[in-house]
Amino acid sequence: MLLAAWSATAAAGAEGVPAPDDDPFYAAPAGLESNADGTVLNSRPISVLGLNLPVAGWQLQYRSTDSTGAAVADVATVMTPLLPWFGPGGRPLLSYQVAEDSLGTRCAPSFALRGGRDISIINTALDIPFLTAMLLRGWAVVVSDYEGPESRFFDGVNSGRGVLDGVRAARSFPPAGVTADSPIGAWGYSGGAFATLWAMQQRADYAPELWFSGVAAGGVPANIAAISRRVDGGVQAGLAVLMIAAFARIDPGSGIAEDLNDNGRDMLARESAACGADMVLRHLNRHLDEYSDTPNLLWHPQFQAATERQELGAVAPDVPLYLYHSTADDVIPVEGFSALVDRYCALGANITAVHSGIPGHNPAAAVESLGAMNYLGDRFAGLPAPTGC
Repeated sequence: MLLAAWSATAAAGAEGVPAPDDDPFYAAPAGLESNADGTVLNSRPISVLGLNLPVAGWQLQYRSTDSTGAAVADVATVMTPLLPWFGPGGRPLLSYQVAEDSLGTRCAPSFALRGGRDISIINTALDIPFLTAMLLRGWAVVVSDYEGPESRFFDGVNSGRGVLDGVRAARSFPPAGVTADSPIGAWGYSGGAFATLWAMQQRADYAPELWFSGVAAGGVPANIAAISRRVDGGVQAGLAVLMIAAFARIDPGSGIAEDLNDNGRDMLARESAACGADMVLRHLNRHLDEYSDTPNLLWHPQFQAATERQELGAVAPDVPLYLYHSTADDVIPVEGFSALVDRYCALGANITAVHSGIPGHNPAAAVESLGAMNYLGDRFAGLPAPTGC
């Protein structure tokens, strides 16, 4: 469905799809603050991926609250198969978190899912096989631009609220076909797993009316400082540069920006709206110390403190979890994942944890997706989740 159409028309795409910063649909409306979180502020039908597919699609602008307490207008893409739902209960709604990994809104999944075509859509394009499989199962899917209009990468509170309010918006939008008895699930990998689990950690306090029958998260970014050190100086060094730029933005009191040299300050200005894919290409094999007069910047207490403020694990999600990670992940060290699982278990979470033998971050995402999807399918079918760890 989606995958075949994408493969056949990847070079074409929709004509004239503006980037979010140039699209009036994304502009926050007057009186935003007077709306409740999750309120749909605006909507429009779309052709998913800019193609003629057997999928109904819409984009919803909705109200959320960012980590500073400010009202923001986020955007989510909702997709529903055109075939009727014959399963038990209402049609399931799955909140799927793409690894947005960006400093600019053109990297948001909504741009790609409407038919945008440039390097900014890579992360969303990689998830098309997963989106296709969900829709083939008959599930409705909501994909939120959870980083928000300021593209706050690795801001846990902001990302989690963006996810939860996107679910609220999708549930309240009648054309999506989600009913009061529709089970809800969530899933994300890598940066998408970060947003997914931050949403679940906040669910009970921020959105207690939402119950998630099952949640899957893989390639989980735990021990963020260790991730940056793993990739520094290698082919994924741009991810470490992305982290420095992100923490300088979301945590201006951290002192990270002040630790940068002229080269580093130029980098912040130059990359202020970059996607992770852009930065990986532009910073191949670079070392972060090139951007700072502070030796060993990635070990500096100020950087360590900034990353620790965004770490998962302070609260255990109270929903059933399926967590998976490659024991030979070449981007995110498995030790952080194992420690997070232990932490969640000690706090009483119900977890099915998979330490995968598939080597590599991206290969594990592909191979282990079937286990995640089957876990979600069982929860949507009403089968009880395993308890304990």
